[in-house]
Amino acid sequence: MEPSGFWAIIVAIAIVIVSGFVVVKQQTCVILERLGRFYRVVNPGLSWRIPGIDMIVGRISLRIHQLYVEVETKTQDNVFVNVAVAVQYRVLKEKVFQAYYTLDDHQAQIKSFVFDLVRAQVPLLILDDVFSRKDDIANAVKANLGETMSDFGYEIVEALITDINPDANVKAAMNEINTAQRLRVAATERGESEKIIRVKQAEAEAEANILHGKGIAGQRAAIIEGLSRSVEDFVKHVPGSNSATVMDMVMLIQYIDTLKEIGSHSNSNVVFVPHSPGAVQSINDQIRETIFAEKLGCGNANDKTQRLEKRK
Repeated sequence: MEPSGFWAIIVAIAIVIVSGFVVVKQQTCVILERLGRFYRVVNPGLSWRIPGIDMIVGRISLRIHQLYVEVETKTQDNVFVNVAVAVQYRVLKEKVFQAYYTLDDHQAQIKSFVFDLVRAQVPLLILDDVFSRKDDIANAVKANLGETMSDFGYEIVEALITDINPDANVKAAMNEINTAQRLRVAATERGESEKIIRVKQAEAEAEANILHGKGIAGQRAAIIEGLSRSVEDFVKHVPGSNSATVMDMVMLIQYIDTLKEIGSHSNSNVVFVPHSPGAVQSINDQIRETIFAEKLGCGNANDKTQRLEKRK
């Protein structure tokens, strides 16, 4: 054999041997078939196969995949909603054979199961409960889908309800209802606030009136005490005078001071009729007669009471 032919054979054998090496990446499995029949699963790393006899028919990733499924369904109160479901799944390492050979299109199969499960759960709930119980729907999808897909070599890691989208008119109506409820609560709170303010104002006015009354009572007591002392001093030091004369003079002075106070304000609209100085005596007489009449009435009542007690 010629040297060139020998080296050609060596090179051909080397090429065949090198082509038989298989490099598999991490988190990936390779399906080998020998003469059209499943042979084995090649794990990550360096492996060797018989070129021309052992064929690589597929590579399966063991990473977690995510599939989005949008389902249109109807609630118990006849509202159509679009429910978006995110399904996270992966191939079980010990069931790579079933995952590759059992299902022709695993994503279509998962979508079909999700459609069936969501349309079995949502029609049992009203629209408000669909929003509040979306986690229950997701758990039901995960449990039922995981049990079914496990036989096909797939693990359902998680099922998430990412969106619940009713019709635009329904959303507008829900917003109006929420707005009306909040306005009603705001009106109630506003009314309570106004009530508290008015109650506090009334309490403050009542306390102010009480204090004002006490002040007026103290002022009048001080005036009476001062007048009584002045009358006593005047009668004592002015011969021929009496308390009635002094009170007439005090009344006249008060009357003149009142007219002066009224005249000092340009917007005053109070007028005394009659307003001559002689009218002071008439006013004084009327007050004195009223006071004496009340005293006499009280005295007569006391006398009658005493006479009745004596008769008994």
